[in-house]
Amino acid sequence: MGIEVQIITPEEVIFHGEVDSVIVPGSNGSFQMLQNHAPIVSTLQQGTIKILTHTVSKIDFKNETGKLELSPADSKVYHLEVNGGIVEFSNNKLTVLAE
Repeated sequence: MGIEVQIITPEEVIFHGEVDSVIVPGSNGSFQMLQNHAPIVSTLQQGTIKILTHTVSKIDFKNETGKLELSPADSKVYHLEVNGGIVEFSNNKLTVLAE
């Protein structure tokens, strides 16, 4: 079991699924959240959110916007460029409100 992640922009839900970990560009530096991470709320700065999946197969998600990209270097990592936002993690559920 991993962590449930939902990434939302003002226009749409970019991603919703279960992953192993997520690295976000926090305002005071990047940090990673794994299963059972302590609860946290943080602002985000401009940068890349990295979603690390637990399988090599593609995640089944709606990517009509093309905003979420598979890393060319690792088939288990997805990237999403953000201009800022807010992240909340609690009870193995991560919600990202991205700009």
